[in-house]
Amino acid sequence: MEDQRLKDKRPAVEFMEVKVDIQSEDLNSKHSETRLLIHDRDPKRVNKSLKVTFEDVIAEPPSVRSFDKVWLWSHALFEVSRLWIYRLISLLLAVPVSLAAGILFAVLSCLHIWLIMPCVQLLLINMHWVQTVWGSILNILISPFFTSIGKCCGRITIHLAKDEDR
Repeated sequence: MEDQRLKDKRPAVEFMEVKVDIQSEDLNSKHSETRLLIHDRDPKRVNKSLKVTFEDVIAEPPSVRSFDKVWLWSHALFEVSRLWIYRLISLLLAVPVSLAAGILFAVLSCLHIWLIMPCVQLLLINMHWVQTVWGSILNILISPFFTSIGKCCGRITIHLAKDEDR
């Protein structure tokens, strides 16, 4: 009996064991998504037309050729200048243009969600009677008229023949 009283007086504390898998995809997903974003910056191939290489821009026909060293240096200068000028321009413009595009898309999204779609839904709900009346007008007045005209003109045939006298 005393053992039972001791058991009842002891606080009921339960311990829960939690295991964390450090190699879990959930913990590393943010890091791997960032890594994928850095490597493949055009996953939907939006700018596939901008894959311009030296050979797409400058080409020498077999009949006219510059010195080999001039060709190699021109190729290297083209690639390096294209890369570094792009990097400098993107350094200056990427953040402001991204900010402006983000603001623009946020405003357009807000207008679409809170203004345009409620107005469209309001029109669709309130214009149901117009749809019913218009359908009745079409079925009662316009459809029989065009059906009659179609039946009247349905028997008309046209035969084309060459006039050999002319």
